[in-house]
Amino acid sequence: MAKGIIQATAEYLARSRGQVLSLYCQILRTINSPKLPLAFAARLAKKAEVRAIFMLASEETSLHNIDDLIDTAEYTLSLLRKGSTGLLE
Repeated sequence: MAKGIIQATAEYLARSRGQVLSLYCQILRTINSPKLPLAFAARLAKKAEVRAIFMLASEETSLHNIDDLIDTAEYTLSLLRKGSTGLLE
């Protein structure tokens, strides 16, 4: 039996797509929040980082990597809602 990355099925990708897109939009909206102590240029830079991460992740087909992306996005969102930009720095 071959060991390696477990590939996601089309069904799994379709199920997780909505959740990933929702997290992406929530993170971008939260970065725009005036509660975060960021200058305009810093906000643009953080949003560009988030876009780059999600663009690279959109090509991902590994179950583990997709799950890690969702977990990391949820954690990042919780930090941003608390007013911390620590994970994005």
